[in-house]
Amino acid sequence: MSIRIRLLLSYVAMVIIPIVFCGIAVMLISVTLFGDIRIAKAIIGLNQNSHSLIDKEQEGAIRTKEDEDEDDIFSRLKILSSYAPDKLEDINFLKETDKELNDNQAGLLIRKNDELTYSSPYFKISSFDKYLPAFETEGQRKGMDVKIEGNSFYYKQFDYYDEEKDKVSIFVFEYVNPLEEMIREFFPYFVFSLILGLIITNGILTYFISRSIIKPLHSLKQATERIQKGDLDFQVKPLAKDEIGELSLSFEEMRGRLKESVELQMQYEKNRKELLSNISHDLRTPITAIKGYVQGIKEGIARTPEQLDKYLTIIYHKVFDMDQLIDELFLFSKLDLKEEPFQFEEVEINQYLSDCIEELQLELQNKGIAVRWDAQKDTSILVKGDREKLRRVITNIIWNSVKYMDKEEGYIGIRMTESIDYVTIYIKDNGVGIEEKALPHIFERFYRADHSRNSKTGGSGLGLSIAHQIITQHGGDIWVESKKGKGTTLAFTLQKIN
Repeated sequence: MSIRIRLLLSYVAMVIIPIVFCGIAVMLISVTLFGDIRIAKAIIGLNQNSHSLIDKEQEGAIRTKEDEDEDDIFSRLKILSSYAPDKLEDINFLKETDKELNDNQAGLLIRKNDELTYSSPYFKISSFDKYLPAFETEGQRKGMDVKIEGNSFYYKQFDYYDEEKDKVSIFVFEYVNPLEEMIREFFPYFVFSLILGLIITNGILTYFISRSIIKPLHSLKQATERIQKGDLDFQVKPLAKDEIGELSLSFEEMRGRLKESVELQMQYEKNRKELLSNISHDLRTPITAIKGYVQGIKEGIARTPEQLDKYLTIIYHKVFDMDQLIDELFLFSKLDLKEEPFQFEEVEINQYLSDCIEELQLELQNKGIAVRWDAQKDTSILVKGDREKLRRVITNIIWNSVKYMDKEEGYIGIRMTESIDYVTIYIKDNGVGIEEKALPHIFERFYRADHSRNSKTGGSGLGLSIAHQIITQHGGDIWVESKKGKGTTLAFTLQKIN
């Protein structure tokens, strides 16, 4: 449930519940103060026929008996006391009036000079007169609660003097509803419960609404503090499916990306340090050799022209290796930064591979390595490629096979397969092979599977990394399959031009 809906429901509850409690309070106060629950109905507008006492006195004469209640009847009796007092001595009229009151659980009593002239048989109470309030001043009074022989009553009393100056009192007694009596008795408790209910309702709603908002915000605050301290190894879990839950999901996505960024930055820093270390090592080795041979020449160790020529040849090869290393470092750096330009064009891959292999074949044969190229004759396959960069890929892969060839009769086989969108080129050798644990790292820069950085195998350790970068920027893929002692197969894909 969203926060907006929760707040809306909370607002509605805070409005409706007090209204309900106020309605109950109006009923209770009405019963307590007026002794009549129908007055409460009139107050809250449920009885559209309720009027003031004056209105009832004015309308009493025209109301039908079926519509009258004890208030109307009492008002009519008051009017009769002024305009037709003889009616109040007519026993038949009094019985008829009393019967009307009985329908409303009320009864009539007439007292004259401290003696009952009429007592309603409805109550079945003996000696009713001794419970009646005394005649005081001329006018109307109401009693809230009178206990007579275990029964509770409301009463209305009207005192007046008749023509003979006798004191006459008209009483209308009404049984108190047990529920209303209980309400009056426990009214203070009800008021206390009303206030307590409002406090509890407000407290519970405030607690749950606040908890549903503050708790996830506190969780986000803790997550922020952990990130501030550099701790990204945790997870922000949404506690609800609302706006804050959506914020938590976005926060978790941000944390994940930040963690990836930090890890990538750390990896870059690690790679930078390794790169500097590897460059230093690979440059120091030929420089140390050059220094040694130059020192030998200066000190006259190379005494004969043959020895001098040998020293100079070695120095030349070392300088050549350094130049090649610097060239590959420069190329790799530009590829890594996506700054090396590519000249893509249509390349007929069959003919292109044939030309590349033909250039390398003679040199490989001199090293005792047989090369086999399974060309697809009479087939023209066009791919998108940079001719110079692809030549470097093929050269790097083949010379990597040559470096690690441990057989007297070396073999390098090249073949190609075709699919709808790609061609796949396989270069297989029967060299020393690669251990399984080293396969995931084979395209990392400066990586050598045997971890021995010496001049025996030669190379910078960047050849396959450069090949990987070039194939990736061609939109292809490159991978390796190998078993220790059984040779290696390197394969890469190129996009066809259909």
